Amino acid sequence: MKRIGFTMQLHAGYEEEYRRRHDALWPELAELLHQAGIGNYSIFLDPGTLRLFAYMEVADPYDPNWLPQQPVMQRWWAMMGDIMDTNPDTSPVSIPLTEVFHLD
Repeated sequence: MKRIGFTMQLHAGYEEEYRRRHDALWPELAELLHQAGIGNYSIFLDPGTLRLFAYMEVADPYDPNWLPQQPVMQRWWAMMGDIMDTNPDTSPVSIPLTEVFHLD
């Protein structure tokens, strides 16, 4: 398994809406994430900056280009686009982080 961390940006005033939407995560999206090899996926919110920090573990090998092509993923991004920073293709703006320490 490979560990991946990244940040995203939530729009002001949408903290509870972001949580509500994730509490009602579509079963087909959860299954798609598992099919992509993603597990142990968590998202944390810094309430002072509204910066979201995401951590996930992915199977090795992991193809980061497969998931964005899936219609379920595209529909989820379109639904989330009104409450967070997004790219022109509706995917969230995500900034990859470099792992500098890990304790096993």
